[in-house]
Formats: sequence, structure tokens, C-alpha cells
Amino acid sequence: PLFQAMESEISAAFDSGEPEDVLSRAFKLAVTREDICTLQPLGWLNDRIMNFYMGLLVERSKKEGYPAVYAFNTFFYSKLSSTSHKGVKKWTKGVDIFEHDVILVPIHLRIHWTLLVVDLREKTIKYFDSLGQKGDHICKTVLKYLEEESKEKRNIELTASEWTLHSMGTEEIPQQNNGSDCGVFVCKFADFISRDKPIVFTPEHMPYFRRKMVWEIIHQQLL
Repeated sequence: PLFQAMESEISAAFDSGEPEDVLSRAFKLAVTREDICTLQPLGWLNDRIMNFYMGLLVERSKKEGYPAVYAFNTFFYSKLSSTSHKGVKKWTKGVDIFEHDVILVPIHLRIHWTLLVVDLREKTIKYFDSLGQKGDHICKTVLKYLEEESKEKRNIELTASEWTLHSMGTEEIPQQNNGSDCGVFVCKFADFISRDKPIVFTPEHMPYFRRKMVWEIIHQQLL
């Protein structure tokens, strides 16, 4: 019965009411029915859904037993790549990102979502792309950002040679089999990584993940 109740709630989120109805508020974001509808099959996830979900992952990471997670929002990387560190240094005002274990950087490449993950414990920067494209230049851009951020905020020089940069290969992570699931892949990569779990899902899980995310966003609680 619980599962049926959840299913009918998810269907109602898609089908009843006006596009501008606000269905969830948190993390200084208001998610409307129109936003939620991007989670319908083959919908293209928008910035608000991506950022809200990252917010849920960060909230969960404050609980006992999870790595400490910091997530940049989806506009960070495009701003960084067009302006360098000085254009984004205010984004971390009052925050020491180096006090975290994992930093998530969701990236919007015009018509595709990807994810960059900094693991401060391992000194690794990994790039996750569900279409298998390489992001070595993106890893380098973020490492340079970390060097400048560390120098500016903590007066500590990072040693670039101690860091490992790696674009995940198609044999290492699951790949999407359509043109619209990249956002869901990014959210689920981030979900598994932020629990220190191996990435074991497949493209077949996507319809289920989409519906689950609707419930999680509305209830502001990860299942």
C-alpha cells in the first residue's frame, strides 16, 4: 500500500494542477510542477532539479557515517571556465571547501550534463560522462581552481603533482542509451559516490530513478 500511495503521489505531481504550482521549497530553491515534469520519461532535467537534488545529497552527508560532501551549483563550472578563479571566489564565502571529503561539480555542457568529483581524501579528480566523452581539460581547470582557492583562503600551496586526474572510461561507468537521461545519470553518479558506494546501476534503472527522484524532491528526503 505504501508503494501504491507513493506511485499515486508521483503521478499526481505530473498530472494534476498548474505548471507554476510550487511542489517543494528548500536550499533557496522553489521547485514547480513544470520542473518536476522534466523527470517524466525522456524529459531533460533542468538546473533547478539538478541543484535541488545536489542539495539533498549535501543534507544527507551531514548524518553520521557519510563522507562530508560539498556541491557546487550547476552554474559554477561555466562561470569558472569563462572567468577563472577570480570570477567565482565569492561563491565560497564563509566556506572552507577543503574541510569536506568529496566535492561534487555538476557540469552543463550546452546540451549535456556531466559530473566532476573531487575526492580530497584521495587527492583525485574524476570526470563522469554517461556518453563516454573525455573531460581531461575540465579536470585540469578544476585542479587549477583548487590551487588558487587553497592559496587564497588557507594560504596553503597545493602540490599539483600529488593529484590524480582521470576521465572515467565507458567500461568503468554505465552509459546512457538515449539522448535524454544524462541528468539522471549525473544525479545517481553523485548519489552513489556521496555514499562511497560502487556505481552498479544500469540504463534500465532510469525510469525507476526518475520516479523515485520525484518523491524524494517533494518530500525533501532521500530514500
